[in-house]
Amino acid sequence: MRNKNILIIDDDKEIVELLAVYLRNEGYNIYKAYDGDEALQMISTYEVDLMILDIMMPKRNGLEVCQEVRENNTVPILMLSAKAEDMDKILGLMTGADDYMIKPFNPLELVA
Repeated sequence: MRNKNILIIDDDKEIVELLAVYLRNEGYNIYKAYDGDEALQMISTYEVDLMILDIMMPKRNGLEVCQEVRENNTVPILMLSAKAEDMDKILGLMTGADDYMIKPFNPLELVA
């Protein structure tokens, strides 16, 4: 059985690296993207089991990425964003995210 592949998409490189360290320690393979366009290219290239997706990014934001991915892919999407208002969460979930976590976050909560 292969390890699960996780695609982390965030324009904050520190957050991407922090998540990558925690998730690799849990046995996951990690792919990284730093903007929406790069994320869409990677999701069409690699077999991904989970996307961790920021909302506020250059080029295409996370909502646009989520909507485009949902047109032909059922990969689970976790939105991870500093946008903490109820309407932000609702919009993320209505766009197609499976779950929504708010930054700052505890990495242990993510891998639980």
